[in-house]
Amino acid sequence: MDFLMGYTSTGIDWLDMLLRVVCAIIIGGIIGFEREKHNRPAGLRTHILVCLGACVITILESTIAARMGELANANEHISISIGRIAAQVVSGVGFLGAGTIVLSQRKISGLTTAASLWNSACLGLAVGYGFYLLAFISCVLVLVVLALLSKLIRVNTEKRVEVKFLHRTETMDFINEFFEEKNVQILDLDFHMEIKDDKNLYTNVYQLKLPSHTTYTDIVARLAEHKNVLGVRTTNL
Repeated sequence: MDFLMGYTSTGIDWLDMLLRVVCAIIIGGIIGFEREKHNRPAGLRTHILVCLGACVITILESTIAARMGELANANEHISISIGRIAAQVVSGVGFLGAGTIVLSQRKISGLTTAASLWNSACLGLAVGYGFYLLAFISCVLVLVVLALLSKLIRVNTEKRVEVKFLHRTETMDFINEFFEEKNVQILDLDFHMEIKDDKNLYTNVYQLKLPSHTTYTDIVARLAEHKNVLGVRTTNL
């Protein structure tokens, strides 16, 4: 019965254990719901399981450490090392996070979900050790980073803009005027010309520096409106 209830010297009874487990499920579920809503590789169930598993591990470690402490008090030749099991959770969850990272067409995705999984494990450890307030405050901060930070702080990642067009002089004047109007700086330009259907088809590949109020979506949409532009797309650097 003592094994089920928890050792009294740890200050963890079965009600406290249950509370910690429920808190871990709630915290993992909150973060997982945000990832699930955005259709990420690791969603609600994965985050709950990671957070719950980390919580259970720390409860077990706390209980084992308390019993070893009793033995150490009885025998001075026994030494105790606390935190080794929890450390394996922190490092081991990295393998699970790696499974959410995908490399496709020279673009890496899933890093944020991997980081949220790692944080979910850390919050589970915090709950398992009984740091409820720290865990819930950290959970709120994780949600702020995942859901709000990208909206409050917009960063234009560097891309190349490829423009295919006809009538070089007329179209180049339009492109340059548009960039000047939007305060877009041209950092680099690759130029290519080919003959297609007895017409000169030009391709410009721009590396641009955009002001904070302008996005690549704005650039592509505006350039595509011109009658001489046959195609516009962005590519990763």
